[in-house]
This record gives sequence, structure tokens and C-alpha cells, in this order.
Amino acid sequence: MTIIRFPNEFAWGAATSSYQIEGAATEDGRSESIWDRFSKTPGKVEDGTNGDVACDHYHRFRDDVALLKSLGIKHYRFSVAWPRVIPTGRGKVNQAGLDFYGRLVDALLEAGIEPYVTLYHWDLPQVLQDEGGWARRPTAEAFVDYSRVVARALGDRVKKWITHNEPWCASMLSYWEGRHAPGLKDYRAALAASHHLLLSHGLAVPVIRAESPGSEVGITLNLTPTEPASPSAADHDAARHFDGYFNRWFLDPLFGHHYPADMVADHIAAGHLPPEGFTEVKPGDLEAIAAKCDFLGINYYNRTVMRSGKVPEAQNEPRTVFLAPEKEWTDMGWEVHANGLRDILTRVHLEYRPRKIYVTENGASYATAPGPDGRVKDEKRLAFLRDHFVAAHRAMESGVPLAGYFVWSLMDNFEWDRGYSQRFGIVWVDYKTQQRIPKDSALWYRGVIAENAVSVP
Repeated sequence: MTIIRFPNEFAWGAATSSYQIEGAATEDGRSESIWDRFSKTPGKVEDGTNGDVACDHYHRFRDDVALLKSLGIKHYRFSVAWPRVIPTGRGKVNQAGLDFYGRLVDALLEAGIEPYVTLYHWDLPQVLQDEGGWARRPTAEAFVDYSRVVARALGDRVKKWITHNEPWCASMLSYWEGRHAPGLKDYRAALAASHHLLLSHGLAVPVIRAESPGSEVGITLNLTPTEPASPSAADHDAARHFDGYFNRWFLDPLFGHHYPADMVADHIAAGHLPPEGFTEVKPGDLEAIAAKCDFLGINYYNRTVMRSGKVPEAQNEPRTVFLAPEKEWTDMGWEVHANGLRDILTRVHLEYRPRKIYVTENGASYATAPGPDGRVKDEKRLAFLRDHFVAAHRAMESGVPLAGYFVWSLMDNFEWDRGYSQRFGIVWVDYKTQQRIPKDSALWYRGVIAENAVSVP
């Protein structure tokens, strides 16, 4: 065995999000979110389920904190539900909802676990969506006020803040591809949403710092290394376009550049933007978006290999192809490609130079269930995590300032448009009884954390 050791201060953690685990959808003043509405719309969620109960974390959070402690996890990333804190989206604060997060933070600190708080993980109050949601600038302004409320309440105890989780998903996947709430298919609205999400981040950064002195503030992007399926010029152009659509559209403005010129041109040519360009961008917006952050969070699951639409079988649309055989795909249908994590970490470091990077999500969906002995032998997940940890370490050897790694997810949960059909957790959840069973991957991870090292065959 080869022993790969990590720096002493490396933060090993696990991550969850509010709508995916909390439940208690109508309790203690919480209002309807866009995911409550979307998941109860027939045909939107694969198995017809919703997050009304989920993992019942709202009632069981103390047990879940004890679970984290038993696994040796000392860093926990969770999100706050905006409709639980400000049910009307703006204005009056719901103290009962805010108090829940205060109790959670206190329980974590008492257990020796550092909280990393994500302010927005997609559960926008439906009342704001009824006004146009992220496609309208007032939602960005409401987010800043919401951030102030949460940071003021928790900022004496929380010192790691993430404004947004995956703005690509909250804009493109939600307003253009229609696969996530609110389920629209309007490209102009998606582009407007992307800008307002980034703007709200930039405007919130100094507000959070003011309310939580000494804190570190960042944002999390889902990123994918993108490559052409062949040496052809058409495939290279398809890869360029997808990289701009998925990665550079968000990275560039966050790090002090304009939206990518090639993508603005592509959008104008396609009729997604008017001939005069991205008119949603107002004077001062780009400076606000580029507010200096303390870290960048990166969520990585798989690479993207692009084949041009200029081939008959692609039906005139660029498409992703997976080069690995199906046995190397997760249950989500995603290719397992650990080296892609090294590639995206290295690229971001070299091209954008963030002060610090966290892997804020990485994990795999495998349906391995408890056996007759009650043990969950999720060997594929264990191997997936081991190989990705090694890839992350290789990136660090190349100079990447990686400070921590959060496994997605602590427990099986509501997996958005896939419902409960996918299991990403290192802890098995029986949704009928709410029993939690640490899987073999969780027990192995406990050893990694204890040794601060990974053993590789």
C-alpha cells in the first residue's frame, strides 16, 4: 500500500442542503419554495416524490450531529432555507425558522464540528418566483437583505460562508433546460438569472463580512473539464462553446473579467441576446460581481466530452458522450473519471488564481442496500472517493491551494428531479423508519480523517 498524506490543517467534511434533508415543509412558519411547487407538479420529479419529509433532519438534527461526530467529521457544510427564515422573501423575519439554524450551529460547535453555511441552495421562496424570480433584479436585492439577516444572527459563531451553490444549475438548468425548479425554458431568462445570481453574490460579500467579522466568504461553482471527442475542428468548437456555457460564463466575471466575449457573440448569433449585447449588465455590476473572495468552492462529479452537432447522429445539437464503458458509470449515468478533478482544480488555479479552494461537493450515486447482516458494502463508492482523493492530492502537488474536501453527501436524500431514486450518501437512510446506517464508505472515511491520509493499493 502507498500512503498519501494530507496537510495537517486539511478540512475533511461532508455536505447536505436544506430542501434535500430537512422536511418540515410547512412547520414553524416556513413558506412554499420553488422546489415545493416544482416537485408537486406532475411529471417534474422522476419518482413523483417531494421533500415534505425527506430525511426529517429538522426534527432529528441532534442525532445527525451525533452521527457526524461518530464518523470523525469535523467540518459540515449545510444550507439555510430562505423560506424558513423570511417566508415572504423580503421583509419580516420568521424567528422560529432562524432559531432552528442557531440550534444547529450550537450543536455542531458543541460537538467540535465547524459549520460551513451556504446561504442559497436553490430553495427560493415561491413568492419571489411569482414576481419573476432570479430573472429579475429585485431578487438579487432581496438576497442581500436575506444574507444580512442570517449573517447577523449566526455570524458570531459561523466563520465560513458560501453565498450560492452552483449558479449554473440555479439559472441554466432551471430557467433554460427546465429540469430544475422553476422549470422554465427561456434562454433570455436563464442568462438574466445567471447575472442576477452572480450580482447578488458580489453585493452580499461585504454585507456578510460586516455582520460576521473575521469570516471567510466564497461561492461554490459546479465545474467540469471539457474536451472534444475527436481532433476535428467541429468537436473542438463544440467543446469551446460548452466550456463557455458551463464554466467560463461564471468563472470569468467572478475573477474580474467580463462575460466571455465568444459566448456573448454566440448568444447574439443564436438570438438569446439582443444585437447590442448583454443589456442586463448595468454600470458597476461587473465590479460588484468581482468582489474579492477568500475561497472558491468547486463541485465536481464528471468530465464533459463534446461531440459536434455537425454529425448526423447528434441531431444538429452538440452533445456529451461518455468514453468509459458503462461499468464505469454511476447510477446517475455519469462517467467515473477521477483525473477530471485534478484537471479542473489545476486549470482553475492556473487561470484564475483563487486564494484558496475547497472541493465543496464530490461523490457518487450507487444503490447498494444493507445486506442480511445490516452492513452496506458500497465498494464502488469507496473506490470512487479514494481515487478522487488521490486526484485532489496530485493537484495539490502541482501547487493548487486546496484547503478541504466535502463529500457529497452525508446521507441519502431527495435528489432533486430524480427524487429518492438516487443514493449519494455515505450513510444509508431508510425513508420509512428514518433509520441511519453508516455505509462501509463512511467507516473507511472515518479512518481517512483519523489518519489524515489515504492508503492506495
